[in-house]
Amino acid sequence: MKQAAATREKNQARQAKRDPEGVRRDILAVAMEEFSQNGLSGARIDEIAARTRTSKRMIYYYFGDKEGLYQRVLEEAYAKVRGGESELELEGLDPVAALVKLCRYTFDHHRRNPSFIRMVMIENIHHGRHMQLSENIRGLNRLAIEALEAVLKRGQEAGLFREGLDPLELHWQISALSFFNVSNAATFSFLFGDALFTPDGQETLSGHVADMVLRYVRVEHGRPGA
Repeated sequence: MKQAAATREKNQARQAKRDPEGVRRDILAVAMEEFSQNGLSGARIDEIAARTRTSKRMIYYYFGDKEGLYQRVLEEAYAKVRGGESELELEGLDPVAALVKLCRYTFDHHRRNPSFIRMVMIENIHHGRHMQLSENIRGLNRLAIEALEAVLKRGQEAGLFREGLDPLELHWQISALSFFNVSNAATFSFLFGDALFTPDGQETLSGHVADMVLRYVRVEHGRPGA
């Protein structure tokens, strides 16, 4: 058995040498599932190693330790949502269309990536301790606020959006509406039924989130800047 294990580890090492980035991606993808399902304390490195056909030694080689892997997974989760935002090309749209697209992207990204929501919830349980150690996450999220600020500014210059809007506060509002849809889906559907969580229900909610945000930011008819 020891010889078989040694042979397997040699094969894994050769594979990692040929495609180290591929091995890292596989580990991060499986680790995302493991951490989001079981939390930091409940996740098992042995399980991640088995599912990726690597070894604990290789995982620790790439990521340092369990908390290092968790932090890297958290960074990947934020990089995915922020990367998707950067691909929306909001600067090429009129301000109203840009804001609608951003709202609907956020809502749809979150509902299609419940593991992201669970990771954020888990990190809040840990009081944001690992996030505070990551310059990458802070930088990524600053870009999100700057992109929203640019949309609001264009809308204000065109006389479409009212003055006095805070992009950080608006980001909070969009995130809150989109987050609750996933974080409380199990309890909400148990209490009130699952009509809102069918494909049609989710599409309707996505549109309504965008409508609510637009009504909040737009200049009221007959009251510019109200």
